[in-house]
Amino acid sequence: METVSILLYVILFLSVLVSYPFLRKQKRGVPVKRFKLPPGSMGWPYIGETLQLYSQDPNIFFLTKQKRYGEIFKSHILGCPCVMLASPEAVRFVLVTHADLFKPTYPKSKEKMIGPSALFFHQGEYHTRLRKLVQSSLAPDTITKLIADIEDIAVSALESWGGSGQVINTFYEMKKFSFDVGILSIFGHLDRGYKEKLEENYRIVDQGYNSFPTNIPGTAYQKALLASKRLNQILGEIIYERKEKGLVEKDLLGHLLNFKDEKGQTVTEDQIADNIIGVLFAAQDTTASVITWILKFLHDDQKLLEAVKTEQKAIYESNNGGKSPLTWAQTRSMPLTYRVLLESLRMASIISFTFREAVVDVEYKGYLIPKGWKVMPLFRNIHHNPEFFSDPHNFDPSRFEQIAPKPNTFMPFGNGVHACPGNKLAKLETLILIHHLVTKFRWEVVGSQSGIQYGPFPVPQQGLPAKFWKESSSPIQDVCP
Repeated sequence: METVSILLYVILFLSVLVSYPFLRKQKRGVPVKRFKLPPGSMGWPYIGETLQLYSQDPNIFFLTKQKRYGEIFKSHILGCPCVMLASPEAVRFVLVTHADLFKPTYPKSKEKMIGPSALFFHQGEYHTRLRKLVQSSLAPDTITKLIADIEDIAVSALESWGGSGQVINTFYEMKKFSFDVGILSIFGHLDRGYKEKLEENYRIVDQGYNSFPTNIPGTAYQKALLASKRLNQILGEIIYERKEKGLVEKDLLGHLLNFKDEKGQTVTEDQIADNIIGVLFAAQDTTASVITWILKFLHDDQKLLEAVKTEQKAIYESNNGGKSPLTWAQTRSMPLTYRVLLESLRMASIISFTFREAVVDVEYKGYLIPKGWKVMPLFRNIHHNPEFFSDPHNFDPSRFEQIAPKPNTFMPFGNGVHACPGNKLAKLETLILIHHLVTKFRWEVVGSQSGIQYGPFPVPQQGLPAKFWKESSSPIQDVCP
């Protein structure tokens, strides 16, 4: 393990060293000395504070900085000078009121892998147009029609876990569940052959997404690039078939294919492919992570679990013992379960921060944010600030019972024009899965899973190993011969 860590540090050092001349050139155009930069440390020459960030829990890294320097501070990580913001007012300034001064920024390697036309790489007119299309395909009147199909996916997954008698990696299985729901929302009922091809290649892209970007044959990144090209080919076949049949569907693909603005402009096939891959990426890990955390929090608080069961059992019985499907109104009438969802989003803070880049020199509260510097609103720091949430490290769904959080203090799906457009679908599929889980199944976490791992989203250690079984039966025990 130590060898792997040392290798990671060496790779990070070399990557920053290679980028340093470019950074030096970029800095010369910014008269930084004329202005007051935020407090903070830029770390070592060339590599900044990247090693400190990667050698500890990143949330502790940011929290320690905030305690020392305040709610706005500077650093130098991953080859970039950065300004971190940990106040609701600052986050609103960057993401809402002055969003035009800051552009979304991602490593070019990730843009290349997903596709440069994905909406979260853009701002302005193109972003607005694509975002409206995605939002309309994930609006309540559309996703309401998916409830029965999502239920089928959830029950099938639970039956598989419960019938295996095996310890499963909860996070990994939740990724498969959320992927299936994502496919449903994008394509409707997709041919099984296409679905299997998409899933096979998507997994390869997913595995290489956070790997070191090198085109050396056989590396995870190079495999991911090749798989991304195959994904585009498969999507091209699906689009061709949809056009040939003249189908007019209400799913995301249908919205993208049928769009035409007042000037007659349409969405190109490359743009469609990039945005479909982008939506899958945006939806899968985040939703899977929060569901995994909900299972852990409920497992750790049996009294709360029983209360959630009571709420869901009442709905189950009103549906003729589960024989009738859930309705949209019922998913909106799960107050305790919904508060558990909200508190899990706050506690876990799946999206701990986001990246922006200043497109001009920006002054904020007497400090300069130079053009070209990265800006990082720290959502988790705000979610765990006792000024906004009392006893913030305690899991307490009742905090959402009566008083709504102060504005810009609870942002599990981001904020502003780049906030997650699929948050309603994510909440819906989570509530549906929890309903069927607690009314028909039980689960038991295997081992002591108290830590957190990042990949890059926070999940319980080892993906929360657990056993599932039907409530009417007993857990299958491992028996030694």
